[in-house]
Amino acid sequence: MTTPSTRIRAGDQDRERVATRLQEASGEGRLTLGEAEDRLAAAYAATYVDELTALTRDLPEPAPPRGARFPVPLRVHAAIVAVLSALLIARFAVSDAEFFWPLFPMFWLGVSLLAHAAVRGRGRVVPY
Repeated sequence: MTTPSTRIRAGDQDRERVATRLQEASGEGRLTLGEAEDRLAAAYAATYVDELTALTRDLPEPAPPRGARFPVPLRVHAAIVAVLSALLIARFAVSDAEFFWPLFPMFWLGVSLLAHAAVRGRGRVVPY
């Protein structure tokens, strides 16, 4: 009686992800050209996921993408603040007001954006 294997077969996406990480590591100077070539060949020849894991085990985790500092919800909020501020300024420009009244709503829009950024920075927000 044979028992089913507990190993998970690697897919093309798995191989490509590891190959990209190996190329990045080579570009960072963490792997010599020879090591990078050997590991890339092994990555494309790998059959199981654990074989791929072994190829990157001694490499540090990749840096987060540049856009991670400003997640999409925060960028959308900032865009809304900018559009509303532009509309307020346009409304002021066509009015006969003697003082710059859009300053007050723009101040509170800015405060809402800063509060949103602070709350997201603490990790208290549920992922969008």
